[in-house]
Amino acid sequence: MIRPHCYTLLHNINTRSSSLPSITSKRFIHSIRTQRNYTTTTPIMSIKLNSGHEMPIVGFGCWKVTNETAADQIYNAIKVGYRLFDGAQDYGNEKEVGEGINRAIDEGLVSRDELFVVSKLWNNYHDPKNVETALNKTLSDLNLEYLDLFLIHFPIAFKFVPIEEKYPPGFYCGDGDKFHYENVPLLDTWRALESLVQKGKIRSIGISNFNGGLIYDLVRGAKIKPAVLQIEHHPYLQQPRLIEFVQSQGIAITGYSSFGPQSFLELESKKALDTPTLFDHETIKSIASKHKKSSAQVLLRWATQRGIAVIPKSNNPDRLAQNLNVNDFELSKEDLEAINKLDKGLRFNDPWDWDHIPIFV
Repeated sequence: MIRPHCYTLLHNINTRSSSLPSITSKRFIHSIRTQRNYTTTTPIMSIKLNSGHEMPIVGFGCWKVTNETAADQIYNAIKVGYRLFDGAQDYGNEKEVGEGINRAIDEGLVSRDELFVVSKLWNNYHDPKNVETALNKTLSDLNLEYLDLFLIHFPIAFKFVPIEEKYPPGFYCGDGDKFHYENVPLLDTWRALESLVQKGKIRSIGISNFNGGLIYDLVRGAKIKPAVLQIEHHPYLQQPRLIEFVQSQGIAITGYSSFGPQSFLELESKKALDTPTLFDHETIKSIASKHKKSSAQVLLRWATQRGIAVIPKSNNPDRLAQNLNVNDFELSKEDLEAINKLDKGLRFNDPWDWDHIPIFV
């Protein structure tokens, strides 16, 4: 059972919020608290991780944020009230993300310990001897001393490519267009991450795009349990069994691509182009109209009401605020059941579609 409670931030607010949602998942054992940010009175709920640290349940996703706009977008998101920023080495924008973060810190809008900064270890750096080098590159680019959360981006190792040769390497493996894997067991990579927690460079460690079998195996060999699993999660891809298992293990979940095909339209994904958008789906529009909310807010609330963190992004200040303000209403049992019926098992972020990489096969 998740118990909501408030804590003091800038304005010394100590009153208990009456608008917090009731999280009903019996499997989800993390506690949630709220904070008040500098520019809005919207409560920000957070999940208590098994590492002891708190992660906001709504954050800002940095995927596809351009280098030209990233610094300003991050800075403006902090002004609106965002405290979680989900980035990755592969996104190629960590320098600019760091500029936005440090500008806000330097101007006194927020302190470092009030932020929750996430990055992800890319596939070319899974060998234990390369993990710290890759982390140091991220910390240098962000101009930060530590990460709040560092995830293994995908459970597969590519051949190492030196940072000075190409960064981020993407799918480059040092041999033109030829693709090469590296023989590195996941547990070896995980133990390297555990050592970096001990050094104080990372506060929590986690995984991304892992299936249940890999998680089951990893947990049994790990000294530090994964704090977070990040997965593609939207009404077209609900993965209820995976979520039930992961939450039963005391691992928090972050869902990416909460709007389904929307995130992949600009990539000209045929799968996304051939799929009706969730924003215009009659089920979502009807629920949004009933609650006087946007379709985006309904999609985000569908996740957060079940204890799943979300990381949307927007260039629009009004939509930024709307996306953050998704925990002041409650979806009914009928609403949830209607959305649950939309599940198609439809995955848009499948590496098999890129280069027959067998992660979800």
